[in-house]
Amino acid sequence: MTPGKTARPARRRLSVDRRREELMAAALELFSKHDAEEVSIDDVASAAGASRALVYHYFGGKQELYVAALRSAAEQLEARLRPHGDGRPLDELASGLSRYFDFVEEHAAGFAALLRGGPANRAGEVGEIVDGVRQRLFRMIMAQMRVEEPSPVLRATLRSWIASVETAGLDWLEHRDIERPTLERMLVDQMVALLGVAARHDEKVGRLLDTLVHEQLSPEP
Repeated sequence: MTPGKTARPARRRLSVDRRREELMAAALELFSKHDAEEVSIDDVASAAGASRALVYHYFGGKQELYVAALRSAAEQLEARLRPHGDGRPLDELASGLSRYFDFVEEHAAGFAALLRGGPANRAGEVGEIVDGVRQRLFRMIMAQMRVEEPSPVLRATLRSWIASVETAGLDWLEHRDIERPTLERMLVDQMVALLGVAARHDEKVGRLLDTLVHEQLSPEP
């Protein structure tokens, strides 16, 4: 060992899957804080304690790594959004929000990186991944409200609410100056308020809102 130089720590021998996961985790952390164009393969390799050649070996290039990392984050989030029960719609919405924010809290880098992938970078695979998550959340809400085909007014209302949830998640990660349960309750109340506005423009939404409120006030079976 050359005097005055610190020996490099020995690289751990990991399985292929584990090494890929570490590289994607390092990439997500970087992509959550910087635009993809600003992150280099060398940055990812350094953050993961791996060689540049190893990153290329597993992913072929930065774009492939970026897409793989975002897809990993999206798959984890979508797994959280799968319905867990058949209770009252607003209770199920609250439960889904709680699982959503569990992911936000436990995988902050993945969540932030995923949303940084859109809407400015919506072309190609990246846009498909981001839109896929939003579509999954949209379908979850539709199923909870027992609506098969939304009217244009309801569709626009639900998509507006989803954008609010995303923004609230990013704001919460940045500031953390509001309790999570308070934020989640506020977002459920916001959904009801948005439906109230939409009901003025669409009788079907009005009937849906009446049903949701009636079920919420009724005792659980």
